[in-house]
Amino acid sequence: MRQLELIAETLEAAGRHGIPLWLRGGWAMDFFLGEVTREHGDIDWFARGEDAAPLAGMLVGLGHTPVAGPPPGPQLDFVKDGLDSSFTLVDRDAAGRVVVAGGPWAGTPWPDGLLDGGTGRIGDVEAPIVSPAAQIEIKRMMPVWDPSRPRRAKDAEDVARLEAALKRR
Repeated sequence: MRQLELIAETLEAAGRHGIPLWLRGGWAMDFFLGEVTREHGDIDWFARGEDAAPLAGMLVGLGHTPVAGPPPGPQLDFVKDGLDSSFTLVDRDAAGRVVVAGGPWAGTPWPDGLLDGGTGRIGDVEAPIVSPAAQIEIKRMMPVWDPSRPRRAKDAEDVARLEAALKRR
């Protein structure tokens, strides 16, 4: 699967550049579960806001093309070989909480423990992931936080998968 190869390539390059990244969304769930559970339309990441410029340069060096979209304060979007990657930028506030890095919601806290998911694995590929509990909260709350984003069936299915896996552990 080309997306899995792109995840591995991105993580390897980010490691060389000292840029921490965390998978979020469906791929974070799959890495937590240890298997690909569904097709993915894109690859979603979290990255530190302070790393935005070096991250963008690294991605361009890997052959990614920037995609116009939201202002660069909260997110960076790229495409490579027809595959979309989205990097939501985070920061830490004075209390050490992970917060939105820029844009109209700058400083808004993300769920507690967001970046404490550890490492997930699919086959030979390991990736830092957001915590499953934070992932569940994000998938449940996104339509409340941003009413322009309606509830999606795939999000409900992802929540059910994550909750079932957490009960087994």
